[in-house]
Amino acid sequence: MLPEPDPTLCRALADDLRSAGYAGASLRAAWGALADDALARGLRRPAERELGDRRDPLAVLGRLWGLGAPVAREDAAAALPALGLDGAEALGLVSLDGDSVAPEVLIRPQPFADPDGEVEWWIASDLDEAALGGALPENHVLGVGGASQTLAKLQLTWRGGTALDLGTGCGIQALRLRRLVPRVVATDISERALRFTRLNALLNDVDGIETRLGSLFDPVEGETFDRVASNPPFVITPRVAGVPAYEYRDGGLEGDALVAAVISSVGAHLAPGGVAQSLGNWEYREGESGLDRVRGWVDPSLDAWIVERELLDPLAYAELWVRDGGTVPGTPEYARLIDAWLDDFAARGVTGIGFGYVLLRRPLAGAPTLARYERVAGGGESVFGPHLAECLENHDRAALLDDEGLASAVLRFSPDVTEARHHRPGEESPSVIELRQGGGFGRTIEVDSALAALVGACDGDLAVGPLVDAIAQLLEVDAGELRADVLPRVRELIVTGFLVFADA
Repeated sequence: MLPEPDPTLCRALADDLRSAGYAGASLRAAWGALADDALARGLRRPAERELGDRRDPLAVLGRLWGLGAPVAREDAAAALPALGLDGAEALGLVSLDGDSVAPEVLIRPQPFADPDGEVEWWIASDLDEAALGGALPENHVLGVGGASQTLAKLQLTWRGGTALDLGTGCGIQALRLRRLVPRVVATDISERALRFTRLNALLNDVDGIETRLGSLFDPVEGETFDRVASNPPFVITPRVAGVPAYEYRDGGLEGDALVAAVISSVGAHLAPGGVAQSLGNWEYREGESGLDRVRGWVDPSLDAWIVERELLDPLAYAELWVRDGGTVPGTPEYARLIDAWLDDFAARGVTGIGFGYVLLRRPLAGAPTLARYERVAGGGESVFGPHLAECLENHDRAALLDDEGLASAVLRFSPDVTEARHHRPGEESPSVIELRQGGGFGRTIEVDSALAALVGACDGDLAVGPLVDAIAQLLEVDAGELRADVLPRVRELIVTGFLVFADA
């Protein structure tokens, strides 16, 4: 078990890391872009080769906690003058063996940017497959992985008084939420994970994070929050002997029941106006869509925006997560685990597994106005949080307007929107008109000439109604019928971010 972190020792460690210049940019400069890319793929040898025989503190700590490789005792002692080797051992960060110091954890710089500015935290977590040289133990506490990065990019930057990080792991989401609220409760079923969270909070001098041990919402029964973030252990794992149940990704329930429990229960813990954002997997079963299953889990008193980004077949899903645990493809163990996954899916009639994003919100007052369950492929998440916030704000405003009010609104098209027209050879009129979004989800939608003309005319000058009337006259169609046809589609363009209110 990781020792309980001592605040004084954590401050000393931070001093040593700072003195060594232990930062992401410094490490990348030390071992180069190619080695940095290799490290992200679990290959540490290129970085070791680039560091060569360097014995300066940055190189020593980079080997020890950046790569997870042993270093000479003399070099480690010189790199940690404030903490000392005894202090590092007391924190559970190293083990001492003669003239060698071996890492017990990884500590890696993690940059983050939001409207308040840019920060870089040091994030401690368990040794990965490259450092261990094999499969992970079941109680492994993951560092900042791809799913965690994705959730961070999705996060709204709306502020509040309290936040909940459900299934905190190493605590990265709790650190991010703390920049938005004065008090964060971070929960996990793993005491080891909670100790990493406390260690990382102390190491980065972040207060206001309270950790609680327990499953799902048990540790916060009866409490509500303004913000909830969860990267839950959503991976669907066979419940049979001999299949590793990694705590960081497996909640111990059958199929997608863990994700269903998070989605169906979170509403009771959202204050009015509160928002919950999470990731999840859901099963497609014979005759039943995964998105329809999610719809059945959502509390009908909540606004809901569910986006499915990927749909994998059972074999591809099994291979993804068997490799994630460090099992080598082509081995008998790999084949055995794949068979276990496929048998589990077959028993429930699973034909596919969806991965996506969940946003749920308790309205400040009245009934919910948003219920979107959609499949959107492609990129764009790098700036998705601000985009999503703008879409919700514009949707809320449009939801208060009847059709007459919407016709009186002045809109403009978003600056990232472009138009593409496709012509058959020799034809003057386009056969297909597309509106394309450069940011957000990078959507591409097909529109007709009337809607394309309206979007092109929405430059923040005239209201929607007069623009539709002018377009109707040009197309020689009935203005009332065109309004009835176009206005619902304008609402869709507002919630997806193609159109915004001109005074926003």
